Amino acid sequence: MIKITIFLGVFWLGNFCGIQSAVATQSKTQDIKLEVGILQRLGSLATDDQDPVIEQVTINSTPGDSLKVSFPEGDKSSPEIQTQKVVLKLDSVAIPQPKLVEKLVLSDRSTFETAEDSAKSWKKLGIEVEVAQPGRWQVWAKRDVYGTPLVRRWLLHSLEANGYTSPYLSTKVLHQEPRVTLVIDGQEYYEDEVAITTSKNLVKVNTTKNPQSTRLYGGSLKLQPNAHGEFTLVNHVPLETYLRGVVPYEIGANAPPQAVAAQTIIARTYALRNLRRFTADNYQLCATVHCQVYKGLNGTNPISDRAIAETAGLVLTYENELIDALYSSTTGGVTAAFEDTWNGTERPYLQPVLDAPSPFWDLAKYPLNNEQTFRHFIDLSQGFNETGREGVFRWRKKRSISNLNQDLRKYLRKIRHPLADFKTIESMQVHKRSHSGRILTLTIQTDRGKLQLHKNEIRSALEPPRSTFFYLQPIYGDAQKLKGYTFIGGGFGHGVGLSQYGSYNLAKLGWSAEQILAFYYPQTKIKPLDNTIVFWREQSTESSVSSK
Repeated sequence: MIKITIFLGVFWLGNFCGIQSAVATQSKTQDIKLEVGILQRLGSLATDDQDPVIEQVTINSTPGDSLKVSFPEGDKSSPEIQTQKVVLKLDSVAIPQPKLVEKLVLSDRSTFETAEDSAKSWKKLGIEVEVAQPGRWQVWAKRDVYGTPLVRRWLLHSLEANGYTSPYLSTKVLHQEPRVTLVIDGQEYYEDEVAITTSKNLVKVNTTKNPQSTRLYGGSLKLQPNAHGEFTLVNHVPLETYLRGVVPYEIGANAPPQAVAAQTIIARTYALRNLRRFTADNYQLCATVHCQVYKGLNGTNPISDRAIAETAGLVLTYENELIDALYSSTTGGVTAAFEDTWNGTERPYLQPVLDAPSPFWDLAKYPLNNEQTFRHFIDLSQGFNETGREGVFRWRKKRSISNLNQDLRKYLRKIRHPLADFKTIESMQVHKRSHSGRILTLTIQTDRGKLQLHKNEIRSALEPPRSTFFYLQPIYGDAQKLKGYTFIGGGFGHGVGLSQYGSYNLAKLGWSAEQILAFYYPQTKIKPLDNTIVFWREQSTESSVSSK
């Protein structure tokens, strides 16, 4: 259980969110500092799944200020360096002796949520674990517990002897390793940890040679090693300042004010609920869609800033615990249950909801787990909150068998699947749907055998689906030879919780932020953050750790 003691001072919420509330003023709000990895994999080698490798990072102060540079792990007597500019140059350097880098990977998953659920199952077996993201999310046998090759192999052999087939050793022998060179006023420094602060708590960061690409961040910076033998640039930033770099990018600059207020409360809740996400790397959150999109202070706008100020300290709770504040761009007309997308304990407040201002379809009477019912629902396009959102509310994408083969083969190799060297897909069929219409199991027959993809794994394995809210239509050529499939569906993203485009429509219809959040997250309550609210409580799990 995570609980952070916080005393919220006074604020008058007023009418911005449609919540009539006053809290007596007692003292200033104590802000929470977040640790956000804004450049996560500095020094990494190029791979197909990563952004282009960053070779240089330029850090500047703002006008009238200076950077204060110190080395936390260096000589404590070394004076702090003041400058206007720091350049981080990234390269690799040969090491005197080959270095063994090895991890015991217990499971490999596409999302943090499902990886964390898997981690709980391994812990039930008495294994100490950690969740990391070298590419896909993985569960590792904890490195400081299983710290030698002998101990790791003993654990692996014990698991194999008991029928567990998913664990494997990830082993590399390094002959060189990443190095960061700091260039400050022509002087070079070689340090693994670097702290950069400013008097104004503002700092500029650029990873390109184009000045227009510079991003402005609040707070301070720290360069530090990560769990992958590389470096991460971490932004230490107050929570409310962080939200100024999240809300405009997540909900959009032109969103209606009540939709912005709803997004703000959800973004604040999400951040505080997910502080454990990058524990293995010694920071808390990332700046990408694997957490929340965070781009610093360049894109701030008055509507978002007002929403942040007027909802300061407000979070969304269920039974006095922060909710799993998930949201997506577009649901396709029905929100998904948590368990429709990820493995893990059911969230009572994350259940299927018809995403429309008027309930014209009875999900209890006509659930979408029936294939014909689902196809009829997908043919509907009017009366939904997302009606008219071209390309995301409803979509149709064709893909040849040749391209689907490439998609699936690449995915199966990544997860070390035994059928990864198949030649061709022979058929694909929806095997099971949830009540919200999401595909729970997709069965694929290949020339080498049958396999099944589950839940969000389907989107990871195949290029066309924008969600798991779709059906398949085979494309035949001469002599009824299968040439490909048309994917016909709706929604963009996982579809759990608030629909950002849906909130636009509800706000335009006059709904308050409080009403929007109650609609997408039934049984929840908006509360001011205080020392009684639990940030995150580890749930029990009944899912299996792996096939046996």
